[in-house]
Amino acid sequence: MKKVAVIMGSDSDLPVLEGCFKTLRKLDIPFEAHVYSAHRTPMEAAAFAKSARDNGFGVIIAAAGKAAHLAGALAAQSILPVIGIPVKASALDGLDALLSTVQMPGGIPVATVAINGSENAALLAAQMIALSNDELAGKLLAMREEMHEAVIRKDAALNV
Repeated sequence: MKKVAVIMGSDSDLPVLEGCFKTLRKLDIPFEAHVYSAHRTPMEAAAFAKSARDNGFGVIIAAAGKAAHLAGALAAQSILPVIGIPVKASALDGLDALLSTVQMPGGIPVATVAINGSENAALLAAQMIALSNDELAGKLLAMREEMHEAVIRKDAALNV
């Protein structure tokens, strides 16, 4: 199975990524996490992205706040799919990071999830990998069924 790279622009983004890590672990998807900054360690970030495919990665998840150029910087150096997680890290409540992540120029796509949406980033990465992995596809279908059943139980327990 292809690995997922989870790259954060700062270790202060780590709490936001806990949902991502939990989801990847639940689905038994191998992953690595690293801190690379688009602005403070651009050469290291570029080198990682350039070699990611050859190193067994299938998807890159990038979490960053404020100017949030990390996902785009990684996408510019790799043909792997990149999923950006805008992080709420400023007085603008993450809107700056959202716009910086989603507004990519033509030719360098970045899929973007909600502000602090790390669980959905992990699920989107899993769906991408599941295109060529039937076992993982089965786990995703089972997870959806669990969510369905949980809502049905909540509806049945509702006493209004």
